[in-house]
Amino acid sequence: MLETPIRTERRGAVLEVTIDRPKANAIDAATSRIMGDVFASFRDDPDLRVAILTAEGKRFFCPGWDLKAAAEGEQADSDYGVGGFGGLQELPGLGKPVIAAVNGLAFGGGFEIMIACDIIIAADHATFALPEINSGVIADAATIKLPRRIPYHVAMEMLFTGRVLDVQEALRWGFVNEAVPAGDLMTRAREVADLLASGPPLVFAAIKETLEKTSHLSEREALSILNNRQLPSIAKLYSSEDQLEGARAFAEKRAPVWKGR
Repeated sequence: MLETPIRTERRGAVLEVTIDRPKANAIDAATSRIMGDVFASFRDDPDLRVAILTAEGKRFFCPGWDLKAAAEGEQADSDYGVGGFGGLQELPGLGKPVIAAVNGLAFGGGFEIMIACDIIIAADHATFALPEINSGVIADAATIKLPRRIPYHVAMEMLFTGRVLDVQEALRWGFVNEAVPAGDLMTRAREVADLLASGPPLVFAAIKETLEKTSHLSEREALSILNNRQLPSIAKLYSSEDQLEGARAFAEKRAPVWKGR
């Protein structure tokens, strides 16, 4: 059997994706393309509702771009596949929750892949940094996203200095949801995934598209788009069986049965 840098396992409606590239789980262009194909297939599979992204080992989640590949001639503007670097950051139409289970160091591009996920659960020894400044390059996705996610001055310090943050500081600034002992990481990630998998998939898709399409707008403009049902996921939600099921379940005092249609 050929070895693959990306392992996948289906667990009911949950897809577990594991980066497995010894020694540090760095990502080259070929690995990134595989990740893009994996997450595109997840997006398009109606039987899958949630994904967990993690990595093999206890030391490294992902340090980012494989600099050995770069030394051998791989360019920074290589073809990283349908989802951009790491398969997630530029994947269109991904209306399903993705959980990052961060098992260790998340630096550079690995940090950027992590914050492309919707929920982040970290092992209590995990560390985080954007060290691109030390190589004379920009952390491109993080430069765009991080100042919108955490206090501006904290984000700029990370980008300007490349310093390493521990998990407690990550929790303080809010770019990690929770920290757990390393041995409990996947158990907790699976608990959250199962909770989400039991939820309304059309609502999740509507939430994600709303954020994606309105984050640059004023509140008034964004609300107008929602109220006029100008987003495909919103229009689908409010004409769906699931929307009726939610109302009926409430009236009948029972748990709803979501079908995603």
